[in-house]
Amino acid sequence: MMLKGIIPPVITPLLNNDELDTKGLKKLIEHLINGGVHGLFLLGTNGEAPSLSYELRKELITKACKIIDKRVPVFVGITDTSFAGSIEIAKFAKNAGVDAVVVAPPYYMPISQNEMMTYLENLSSALPLPFVLYNMPSCTKLHLSIETVKKAKELGALGVKDSSGDMFYLYKLIEEFRDSPEFSIMAGTELFLPDAVMYGGHGAIAGGANVFPRLFVNLYEAAVKKDLTEIAKLRKEVVKLYDTIYNVGDSPMKITKGTKCSLSVMNICNGYMAHPLREFEGQERQLIEQYIDKLIK
Repeated sequence: MMLKGIIPPVITPLLNNDELDTKGLKKLIEHLINGGVHGLFLLGTNGEAPSLSYELRKELITKACKIIDKRVPVFVGITDTSFAGSIEIAKFAKNAGVDAVVVAPPYYMPISQNEMMTYLENLSSALPLPFVLYNMPSCTKLHLSIETVKKAKELGALGVKDSSGDMFYLYKLIEEFRDSPEFSIMAGTELFLPDAVMYGGHGAIAGGANVFPRLFVNLYEAAVKKDLTEIAKLRKEVVKLYDTIYNVGDSPMKITKGTKCSLSVMNICNGYMAHPLREFEGQERQLIEQYIDKLIK
């Protein structure tokens, strides 16, 4: 299985803190698949995974896999403060029909690179599925070194998603694994997508693809063709997301909140955010409504 193209980190539609928005989940998945995405990543940062109970995570995995019905590969985040919890979700995911799991450093105890390598050794030997490494230093306290990524590859990782926001580091990853085309380098910063692909990367796990999947698919395809004119045009559209729906309010999680609120405004799914996050209401939601109206036009 090759990890490539546009893979949205899927928003988790919720009615409340304990209840999945099942109708919204189906509408969202159809919206994404109809938009041409190359896979779906459940229970990532945009999916609010650490805030959800194990029961809710399992329900999401089960229902999403049934809706997706093998039309695209499915990836599930298993990152947890508990080693046993990660294994539990991984085993459940395999039984539900998931294709691979996604692993970031445990996000509470600060750890060293050597501790992360040992963690990966122990975790990978117990996993029932292939895994993808996830570099998310803003949420995990650890910026994965190139050596740690190399260790993950040795242990069988399919690739790495880099959400550090450091383009130099992303380029170093691409250069380091240029002779291993089967090991995928996926951008987590959406604006890096065309440059990463043209330099030798494999695509992006792009949160904005929840809202506008076709935009990101078209940008990826333009980058594969090295169509600089089309890239310039489409990149302007992506920049608009940063200037509008990603830039409402002062929450450190305003990108995720803006993305979920946008889907609510578009009547795709409910806008409820799991504790401790709060959904946009009042003036903030009105701004999202105005932005979506302009972006769709």
